[in-house]
Amino acid sequence: MPTEPRGAFEVAELRAGYGKTLILDGVSLAVPAGGRLALLGRNGVGKTTTLATLVGQTNRHGGSIRLDGVELGAMSSSARAAAGLGYVPQTRDIFKSLTVEENLVTGLKGRSRSALEEAYELFPRLGERRRNGGGELSGGEQQMLSVARALLGKPTVLLLDEPLEGLAPVICDTLMAALSRLDMTILLVEQQVDRALDFADRVVFLDRGRVVHAGPAAQAKADSALLERHLGVALAA
Repeated sequence: MPTEPRGAFEVAELRAGYGKTLILDGVSLAVPAGGRLALLGRNGVGKTTTLATLVGQTNRHGGSIRLDGVELGAMSSSARAAAGLGYVPQTRDIFKSLTVEENLVTGLKGRSRSALEEAYELFPRLGERRRNGGGELSGGEQQMLSVARALLGKPTVLLLDEPLEGLAPVICDTLMAALSRLDMTILLVEQQVDRALDFADRVVFLDRGRVVHAGPAAQAKADSALLERHLGVALAA
């Protein structure tokens, strides 16, 4: 029998925040195995908090988080990673005092060093810079390293928090092209709305910690009134 695809991700009525402060108030979303979802909204509406909650870095007050039917909500961050969640935070999660290759080794999680070639194939620039320190890299190279390190853990779902922030357009092109080649479920938070909607199958808009719209990304991109209402932007024709 064919193997069931892995990576079906479902969040239902998620309520979470920091301490007693509630940021998310009933967030629900679903991504089928191999699907791509863009999570968009104005600054401060709860996008980063959503991703942080999914990986266990905030106080969850209610709701469920399921990956392939398995409830993750009560698990530690490390257990969620072992279950298949990969996370690339906005802060570019690398060790600046280590070389590129040493950074990548920390993401292997028991896999053979031969797996490093996967990272160098996806981002050839990292192969060229493998002996350079993380602190010597450009912002774009650091982001490539952060993504590659997360992927070496073989996640079934990859969560990305504004991976294009502060990067030159040509680097954004390189990074998005690499992400487009990945065969996994992806949940993307991104301020570059046009790139996010081109990449995603579906989109969810947040406002004040609640879902205010969910639907196909292509339809959202074509609806200037929707984008203006929820994001305050109008994309170029």
